[in-house]
Amino acid sequence: MNYNDPYQPNHTDQNKRKRKSWVVPSLLGMVVGVLLFAAVLPSLIRYDILPYQIILPESAYQQEQSTGDNELPSLVKPMSVDISTQITEVVERVAPTVVGIENLQATSIFSEEAGSEAGTGSGVIYKLQGDKAFVVTNYHVVDGADQIEVILSDDSRLSAKLRGSDLFMDLAVLEMDRDAVEHVATLGDSDHVKVGEPAIAIGNPLGLDLSGSVTQGIISGKRRAIPQDFNGDGRADWQAEVIQTDAAINPGNSGGALINMDGQLIGINSMKIAQSSVEGIGFAIPINDAIPVIEELEKNGRMSRAFLGVEAYSLEDVAQVEWARSLSLPSEVTSGIYVQSVEPRSPASEAGLTTYDVITALDNEPIQNIIDLRKHLYQDKKPGDQMTVTFYRDGSKQSTNVTLTAQEQ
Repeated sequence: MNYNDPYQPNHTDQNKRKRKSWVVPSLLGMVVGVLLFAAVLPSLIRYDILPYQIILPESAYQQEQSTGDNELPSLVKPMSVDISTQITEVVERVAPTVVGIENLQATSIFSEEAGSEAGTGSGVIYKLQGDKAFVVTNYHVVDGADQIEVILSDDSRLSAKLRGSDLFMDLAVLEMDRDAVEHVATLGDSDHVKVGEPAIAIGNPLGLDLSGSVTQGIISGKRRAIPQDFNGDGRADWQAEVIQTDAAINPGNSGGALINMDGQLIGINSMKIAQSSVEGIGFAIPINDAIPVIEELEKNGRMSRAFLGVEAYSLEDVAQVEWARSLSLPSEVTSGIYVQSVEPRSPASEAGLTTYDVITALDNEPIQNIIDLRKHLYQDKKPGDQMTVTFYRDGSKQSTNVTLTAQEQ
């Protein structure tokens, strides 16, 4: 017979009682935990112990402030951001020293007054003297100009006079009245720039409509020797020694300022490799190299340089396997320059130098590369000076004396 024992435990009721026995304490524990956390939360925020930031709407902050309760710190305060940085401060200080340059050329052979804009560029005010202000720009910016106008940062225009220019360094000096000029660039030391340090370019890319444009980058290389062909014959007439930067330098930036993070002028922007496949390669004339040229242009209107008459390249540009095979150099020769060509009736030609001679010393001073040749010729020598050239020809060490002449522009 089946029956129900009233004293037999019912398993369903037993399970319900067990569940009720832990639900209530759990809920109570959660409530206590929330209250405790709320109580200690201000202290956690005050001592920055939380691994995250609590953000409340600004309205909540304002409501809390209106209560006048100073016992608890506010959970969040409105953010105040100072967007003034070192770059903006430097640019604000230097930008007024960078000017626009307009090259005006006569439109009629019957009128010296008439003129049209042949090109625009940039320049830098680097000096005030007496009632005159002096601007440095690029040779190619003012080349062929009948009139030159300088546009200041406030858009006022001043007529300028060409004081002097130099094709090889791509530099020109302008002179104008200083009445409206208030700012002058601070010159830096380009010999101490470091690869990787920040650089800022200021100029007028693509014309005066974009005047005062600022681009930032880094110093990508120092003492780059870039061949320059001035007469378009396919042969290098000059080796431009420049600073390389990836700060954008476009047409119209020429003659503008390359500055460091101290706001000092370290270079005059000069050229850009304008190829569709090349980006981020711009060049500037180091200010330390520009200063002696600028000073001579101020004084004499032109540069007078010693002239040797060779097109030469550094041995480091040639694969070392060719040093012995093609140039017949002995193993003890580890540096120098090789002569690619000799200009007819030049001092080098008169002294007997010829193609593929390898010059290793000038006046008994070792020559490492083409830059050393330039420095010796243009810093230590003058037209009319004698110079001893040590060179190797067909593996034989020789020397000859050269009488230097003046380099024609």
